[in-house]
Amino acid sequence: MTVPFLRADALVALPGIAHAFFTRAGGVSEGIYASLNGGRGSKDSPDLVRENRRRMAEALGVEDGRLATPHQVHSATALHTDHAWPTGEAPQADAVVVTVRGLAAGIATADCGPVLFADAEARVVAAAHAGWHGALGGVLEATIVEMESRGARRDRIHAVLGPCIRQESYEVGADFRERFSARDAAYDRFFTDGKPGHFQFDLGGFVAARLKAAGVGAVEDLGLDTYADETRFFSYRRATHKKEADYGRLIAAIALI
Repeated sequence: MTVPFLRADALVALPGIAHAFFTRAGGVSEGIYASLNGGRGSKDSPDLVRENRRRMAEALGVEDGRLATPHQVHSATALHTDHAWPTGEAPQADAVVVTVRGLAAGIATADCGPVLFADAEARVVAAAHAGWHGALGGVLEATIVEMESRGARRDRIHAVLGPCIRQESYEVGADFRERFSARDAAYDRFFTDGKPGHFQFDLGGFVAARLKAAGVGAVEDLGLDTYADETRFFSYRRATHKKEADYGRLIAAIALI
């Protein structure tokens, strides 16, 4: 069975590259994980997660077990790999760079920003997990530098931000905003007033701005809100507000084919 997924025009146009922003549809998990939960770190049945990831690999056109996802820790660490890691053996990182055919670079999200990168000419692709902490800390720039070390050129890189929590859904406190203002007063533009003492943070706008400032050749944002669209997307914040015991993870992945 081929599972449904979302694609970006900027990457579809590139030759020899397959990519997917998977939704929660088309898998075998049940309950709060229904149905395409790709999160190895979730409390879902490992066998069901394994089958979901097998379906994702098939949809991408790579062999089962050829989806490389790291142990994500909201860092600014990007690493290159020529193989996928078994469950429990993935290194701590928040971006994966791949240069070999038939291996997918992937990351898991449930509100944070999934960013896929490609330099089709250099044959270098990458996936980055960009939550507020990683994006502020430099995970996007670290991914670009690691791609460059493998032959990519930033003005040729296409970068796409997939489904993530959007400004209308992302309420934060004053201390959160101050973290950004302390780094750069210009970052105030990514906050609008919310209820008294609170603000609405534009994660998507912030990620896109960092990518553009880094000088990548093209930036696309799918503009989809994980929190607001429960039918298609998992959301950590929505699960927390609903007092659910856990939450599923979405996978975004890209491969050279």
